[in-house]
Amino acid sequence: MGDLAQLYQSVILDHNKNPRNFRPMAGADRSAEGYNPLCGDRLKVWLRLKDDVIEDVSFEADGCAISKASASLMTTAVKGKRLAEVDQMFDRFHRMVTGQWDEESEKKALGKLAVFSGVSEFPTRVKCASLSWHALKNALSTPRPEPSTGGES
Repeated sequence: MGDLAQLYQSVILDHNKNPRNFRPMAGADRSAEGYNPLCGDRLKVWLRLKDDVIEDVSFEADGCAISKASASLMTTAVKGKRLAEVDQMFDRFHRMVTGQWDEESEKKALGKLAVFSGVSEFPTRVKCASLSWHALKNALSTPRPEPSTGGES
């Protein structure tokens, strides 16, 4: 195994074993669940938005190493980002894992997320890597709940 492939594998294994932002979120204003029947991966993503920025994001997951590591890296990448930036990240990530990206121009923009570039060689693993991203996109497309006045009967 090449040095770069070994580094990528160690990053994925680290994020699987010690996932970042792995917790339910009290006070979330959006959430979504994802399920991958091919692998059995299940996850839930929580978000708290402030204006046009993801103020906080977390997840819980039960699944394979690729799925959990992808969710962990995704949460660290999108926290503090504007929604337009997150849309661009989603598009780049999706192009990368499906083998449709321009590595030279997009690798730097993806940063640590580029560890999943090899997933495109294993089509059954694309859904594992992209599950959390699709859940995030679903959570962002869900309208915010109306604030409660506490006086309803």
